[in-house]
Amino acid sequence: MIDVALLGCGGSMPIPNRFLTSLLISYRGRKILIDCGEGNQVSMKMLGWGFKTIDVICITHFHADHIVGLPGLLSTIGNSGRTEPIIIIGPKGLNSVMNGLKVIVPFLPYELLIMENELNTYKLNIDKSRLSLNESNPEVIITTLNLQHSSDCLGYSLYLNRKPIFDPIKASNNQVPKIYWNRLQKGETIQIENKIYEPQMVLGTERRGIKISYITDTRPFTEIIEFVKNSDLFICEGMYGDNNDLNKAINNKHMLFSEAADLASKSEVIELILTHFSPVMGDPEIYYENAKGIFNYTTIGFDRLTRTLKFNNDK
Repeated sequence: MIDVALLGCGGSMPIPNRFLTSLLISYRGRKILIDCGEGNQVSMKMLGWGFKTIDVICITHFHADHIVGLPGLLSTIGNSGRTEPIIIIGPKGLNSVMNGLKVIVPFLPYELLIMENELNTYKLNIDKSRLSLNESNPEVIITTLNLQHSSDCLGYSLYLNRKPIFDPIKASNNQVPKIYWNRLQKGETIQIENKIYEPQMVLGTERRGIKISYITDTRPFTEIIEFVKNSDLFICEGMYGDNNDLNKAINNKHMLFSEAADLASKSEVIELILTHFSPVMGDPEIYYENAKGIFNYTTIGFDRLTRTLKFNNDK
């Protein structure tokens, strides 16, 4: 079971009743945060999800509305008693930006592992009560896509793996001693003298996991469709609701509601949540039909909107 919360859904600047765009994902007690603008800590406090268990922070780009809240959050996490490292992923230049932000939080009781999108794919396991980088049998896979904005910007897709179910018949047929079943089921490979026992010797067929995609601050383009394809939840920017604002969207490298909905339709996602609204758009619901008419399963985001995603028992 995965819990997802929009901490804010505003673009450019926070306004009354709308903090800046950010997404918090909670899985098995650990958390991944995407972006951190002003006001995000307030939403986290209101949700009551806690700060200490944020293990990974993904930054889309370095415009102020997506990153200015980060120093304060890092300080709060430090005050919560955390000592384990935190992974921060972002575009090229992340090290330089973090060095600047850390001027006001120079002393943190934990290490920051800064990754300037060197990998494009990040494989994570829940290890010792935190998410850590691990290449084998990953529980969470984060992939990135370079977007089309006025600065280097990343889209993120998270795939939460669902491990194959244990198959006792297969284990018996492969003559695996019962004392190793539990360890193999957890992904461990065991070698006893000249005999090697591998997880696939006791596990059944693969089962579909859950995919969450997050795209903001970009013009729409073809590669996004494949990147977010079949997402259980697609969170996408809708800076402008009115179709007459197309020129603004093109000039500022953002999207209309209708363009985000078109991506959702072509990507065959299950649900689209619109976010990152212009501060001059007081009520995004006015333009709801501009998206819903293209993709029926559209939701207009709002601060602290939550979703709980469950694995399908039939897959």
